[in-house]
Amino acid sequence: MTSPTTQGAASAAPAWGLARSVANRAARSLLSVALTFLGLTCVTFFIGRVIPIDPVLAIVGDKASAETYARVRAEIGLDLPLPVQYWRYLTKVLHGDFGNSVITSRPVLHDLLQVFPATLELALLALLIGVVAGVPMGVIAATHRGRWQDQVIRFLSLLGYSMPVFWLGLIGLLLFYAKLGWVEGPGRLDVAFDDIVGPVTGMVTIDSLLAGEYEVFWNAFWHLLLPASILGYLSLAYVARMTRSFMLAQLRQEYVLATLAKGLSPWRVVWVHALGNVWVQLVTVIALTFGSLLEGAVLTETVFAWPGLGLYMKNSLFNADLNAVLGATVLVGVVYIGLNMISDLIYPLVDPRARDQ
Repeated sequence: MTSPTTQGAASAAPAWGLARSVANRAARSLLSVALTFLGLTCVTFFIGRVIPIDPVLAIVGDKASAETYARVRAEIGLDLPLPVQYWRYLTKVLHGDFGNSVITSRPVLHDLLQVFPATLELALLALLIGVVAGVPMGVIAATHRGRWQDQVIRFLSLLGYSMPVFWLGLIGLLLFYAKLGWVEGPGRLDVAFDDIVGPVTGMVTIDSLLAGEYEVFWNAFWHLLLPASILGYLSLAYVARMTRSFMLAQLRQEYVLATLAKGLSPWRVVWVHALGNVWVQLVTVIALTFGSLLEGAVLTETVFAWPGLGLYMKNSLFNADLNAVLGATVLVGVVYIGLNMISDLIYPLVDPRARDQ
């Protein structure tokens, strides 16, 4: 007979093993993050030096005198050796100082904190659409390989890869907004709803719910739905394709035939056992998809006049605002690093085999 103390120790062992695995992965991830961040800042710094934009001219203008040009160049440190410039740049970035924006005359970090929630709101709904629809579509395509279900899903995925996002956005606005009136037009809110809800998270849909302003919420939601659906379709195409590939590999494994031979239902074998074994790979796919949504929203935000990070980067680039461009680039890189770290920490939670690695 097993004593209560022995049972308690046995039950605590898996929890301790999981905690130790997560701690080890966190330590390795932190080292990887530090090295990756160093490489990221190095790349963005040298891009800023080779890009055909003169930051001094962007500040003083074309008609400034040579003395003014030289003084401003010295003030921002461009007369120093490149290693010294990089060290100063790295030190400022670590303190959150990306310089001031030429367009807004405010600190770039302040601008990024204002525009990033809009892109985050757009990307989160797009990711939700892509995962909720893409994973089941990939499973269905894999279980009906070569049949009409597989052909239809592969065709829809191919369309998602092939169609330019700006073209889809324009067609969507023409059809669902201008013709049918099913959704709201460009922007995040109608003018009548501006400044009703104070910013808490920066995401209008969430802030309006927190404030109990349901009319503002629905107006924001119908503005958000179309651009999020366009981006969600693109992520759906990638998630469905990768899920199909992972599931085909699992369905060839011997354990699938063994569980079917034991009388387990095909539904349970596919949706519980086989799909459960591909979640580690899907976590990586979903993390990369989310990062690409944050990074690749430039054209979508431009078409829909969505005041997010993508539109901010586009306007900054067209106005030679180098500080803003580099600050936004570093932010996207940091997001990718954070997503990879989070996905690495999630692995032991979805796959017990990863806990001992």
